[in-house]
Amino acid sequence: MKVDILAIGVHPDDVELSCSGTLLSHIQKGKTVGLLDLTRGELGTRGTAEIRTAEANEAARLMGAKFRKNLDMADGFFEHNKKSILQIIEVIREHQPEIVLANAVSDRHPDHGRAAKLISDACFFSGLIKITTHNEAGELHDRWRPKAVYHYIQDHNLKADFVVDISDFIDEKMELVKAFRSQFHLPEAKEYKEELSSPISGADFMAFLRAKARTYGRPAGFEFGEGFVVGRSVGVKDLFDLT
Repeated sequence: MKVDILAIGVHPDDVELSCSGTLLSHIQKGKTVGLLDLTRGELGTRGTAEIRTAEANEAARLMGAKFRKNLDMADGFFEHNKKSILQIIEVIREHQPEIVLANAVSDRHPDHGRAAKLISDACFFSGLIKITTHNEAGELHDRWRPKAVYHYIQDHNLKADFVVDISDFIDEKMELVKAFRSQFHLPEAKEYKEELSSPISGADFMAFLRAKARTYGRPAGFEFGEGFVVGRSVGVKDLFDLT
């Protein structure tokens, strides 16, 4: 199944927190989206691997993603090595995305920056003909290199290279985030445990998330926005494509 955009996160909920408004807006435009989690977030303070997997699958359903996969790498201890790169390449070649969205290039959580490099490198190596991978039927994959890799912004307020307007999708984004009920301040949820606090479990976090979207949207002329960082220059053929 080919998709237009493959959004990759090292933890379940990375994508929803950071770029789901962008994904929702492109799905409405008719683009197809797939999701890939590298780990199950099993080291997180709240929830378990099983709970977070169920939450991730529900979020994907609500979003309208074509699929959600998990590579079962070790949360906190995944390595930038041949095995990890090949795992990601297999998914890229299987679904041939034009664009890959990846973790922040630098962030509070050390997994995010490491995953950003791992994903970016896998996208490059996926285009090399002498690296071979196979599908589940044992058939050789065609090589495939996405046209672009864009890194979403996470906890640290990095300077965005461009901002996507998510003004019409901010409420839907918040609902996707709330699908991860074990992670946030939802006292009515059976998964909620007051004594297990984390940087995102406070009562003010949802308000902060909306404010962050306002902060990135405002300079671009949007009510709400999501910022992205690029590894290479973004080219346009028409100045009027820039707003």
